[in-house]
Amino acid sequence: MTNQPERQRPRVLPQRPVRAAVQMTFMVAVLWALELWDQLNGEQLDQYGIVPHQVDGLDGVLWAPLLHGDIPHLMSNTVPLLVLGWLLLANGVRQFVAVTATVWIVAGLGTWLIASGSTVHIGASGVAFGWMVFLLVRGFFVRSFAQILVAVVLFFYWGGMLWGVLPTQPLISWQGHLCGALGGLFAAWLVARSTRDGAEKAAPGTLSA
Repeated sequence: MTNQPERQRPRVLPQRPVRAAVQMTFMVAVLWALELWDQLNGEQLDQYGIVPHQVDGLDGVLWAPLLHGDIPHLMSNTVPLLVLGWLLLANGVRQFVAVTATVWIVAGLGTWLIASGSTVHIGASGVAFGWMVFLLVRGFFVRSFAQILVAVVLFFYWGGMLWGVLPTQPLISWQGHLCGALGGLFAAWLVARSTRDGAEKAAPGTLSA
């Protein structure tokens, strides 16, 4: 009989909570610095958002989550980004980056494909929706009771935000929300698949828990 390595148990909170908080604060501070600069310079950056169905609008897939329409728009995203991002750092920076990249690309490309061609889409809410859905479903995929418990708490506290995937409010990119949520679901599936394959811990460039 051979000895099998013990599989790493998925975490629900960052191992170094203060460090994770500093990392998320820095990330959100960058968004605030960009928006303040944009407001002081005539909102020049907003044109670099996602312009659906146009080839030159594909650049916005990279830049849109970094840009916001105004200060209230960024304020509405600040707390969700800080809290959800902090929770997402529980299984390390590598998984955080991999999940965020997955959500970022799926949200951006999906918006480019399904949104109206006469619009420009900006804002980090698609990423926030992806993080939210990832945190809600990851525990069910990897069968982690602790992560499911966190998901229940998140759902009761912020579950109402999921209505944002529906076209209920004008001037709100429900397409970005919907595609971001699908990106979070896809990322959770990738994490579960990697975990089932027996990955002990996230290697560089992987999603495993």
